[in-house]
Amino acid sequence: MSGTRQRQRPAGIAFLHRLAPRTLRGRLSLVALTTATLLMLVLTVAFNAVAGHRLQHQADDELRTRAAAVATTIDTSGTTVRVLETSHDELLDTNVWIYAEGRLLEAPPNAGRLTHVADALARHGGQRCVTADVDGPLRLCSQPVSRGKNETTVVTALDLSPYRSSADTLLLGSLALDVVMLACTYALTRLAVGRALRPVRTMTDQATQWSAVASEERFASMRHPAELARLGTSLDAILDHIRTLLRHERQLTGELSHELRTPLSRIIAELDWWQTRPRTEDQTRSTHKVIAEAAESMRTICDTLLDDARGGTLTAPGTAEVLPTLQLLAEALDTPGHLTVTIDGPHLEAGVPPAHLERIISPLLTNACRYARSNIVVRAYHAPDGVCIDVIDDGPGVPPPFAGQLFAPGHRADPGDGHGGAGLGLPLARRLARSADGEVTYDPGHTPGTRFVVSLPAG
Repeated sequence: MSGTRQRQRPAGIAFLHRLAPRTLRGRLSLVALTTATLLMLVLTVAFNAVAGHRLQHQADDELRTRAAAVATTIDTSGTTVRVLETSHDELLDTNVWIYAEGRLLEAPPNAGRLTHVADALARHGGQRCVTADVDGPLRLCSQPVSRGKNETTVVTALDLSPYRSSADTLLLGSLALDVVMLACTYALTRLAVGRALRPVRTMTDQATQWSAVASEERFASMRHPAELARLGTSLDAILDHIRTLLRHERQLTGELSHELRTPLSRIIAELDWWQTRPRTEDQTRSTHKVIAEAAESMRTICDTLLDDARGGTLTAPGTAEVLPTLQLLAEALDTPGHLTVTIDGPHLEAGVPPAHLERIISPLLTNACRYARSNIVVRAYHAPDGVCIDVIDDGPGVPPPFAGQLFAPGHRADPGDGHGGAGLGLPLARRLARSADGEVTYDPGHTPGTRFVVSLPAG
C-alpha cells in the first residue's frame, strides 16, 4: 500500500503542475485571487458572526423591554401576587409567562412544550436567555421582578424567524459581494500585471532585434521603471558581449581572408601556369613543391590565428631564429624587380614560435613592398628587454593625420591608391605581438619613408 501511495503522489503533483498557469501573468493572478479569497472568507465569516451576535442582542433587548412592560402590570404589594388588567393585555400576554414563588401564574394559550422551557428558566432564576427550536426558532429570556416581598419572574419569548431571515439575507449579500470582488480582483490583477510586463516584452523584442544586427542602441539611454533598471543593465551587458563576439568574428574572418590571400594566389598561379602548357617532370615536381609550401603556409596561418582568437595570449611559447625566418619571408614575397630587400643583424632568437613571428613580420613586409620606391631594409638587433626588428622602406610614408588610425582595423590612409588591402595587416601584427608580450610601433620621426619597430621577448 505504501508503495502505491508513493507512486500516486508524484502523479498528483504532476497533475497540479499541469493545471497551474504557464504564464507569469496567470500565476500572479492566481496568487492574488487565492489571497483575496482567503481574506474575503475571513472577513465574511467575521462580518456574519458580528451581525448574528448583533441581531441576537437586539432580540434580547426587545425581550427585556417586553418583560419590563409586563412587570408594570404585576402587583406584589400584598400577600399575594396579582396581575393587573390593562388596555393592552393581548399584546403583553403574547408569549409571556409569569411566575410567583416558582408557581406559574399566567401563561400564553396553547404554549405546550414551550412552557417547559419557560419553567426551566424560572427555576434557575436571575436574568437568563436561551434559544429553543419549538415549532420554529424562538428566543426566551427570564427577568426577575424585585418589588415587594414575593419573588416574581417574568419569562418572555420572541420568534427569531425574522432575525434569521435577516442574517441569511446578509450572508447571501456578503457572498455575492465576495464573488464580485474576487472577479474584479482577478481581472484587475491580470490587467495590472499585463501592463507591468509590457515593458519586459518590449525590451525582450528590442534585445532580440539589436543582437541580430549588432545595433549601438542600449537600454541605459531609455527611461524605464526602477524595477527594470537592473534588467536593462544586464541586457546591455549581454548585448555588448554579443557585439564584441560579432566584432571578433568579423575580425577573424577578415584576417583569415587577408592572410590566406597570398598563399592561395600562389597556388592558383602555379596551377594556371602548369595547365597552360605541357610540363616536364622536374617542372611538375617544382609546381607540386610550391603548392605544398603554400598549403602548409595556409595551415600555419589558420592555426596561428585560431589559437590567438581562442585565448588572446600565446599559450604555446617557443623560440624562433630571427634571421632565417626573415630570409624565408623575404624569399616568399612577390617582390617587384625594382626593389632591393636587405636582411641585416646578428644571430638572435625571439621568444615566440616561428609561425607566430612570420605572422607578425609578414604584414609589415607586404606593406613595405607595396609602397617602397627602391629599397626595403629589415634589421634585427638586441634590445634591453628582448629583440627588436625594424622594417624600413623609402616610400611616401604615413600621412600625419592618419597616424592615429594606423593600427585601427579596416582603416587605410588612401583606399584609392591602387594597392590592394583591407586595412587588417597592421592591426593583426600588433595584436599577435601583444599576445606574446611584445609590441609593434610606428616611428613618426623617421623620414623619408616608413619605419616600424617590432619588440619581442628574447628566446
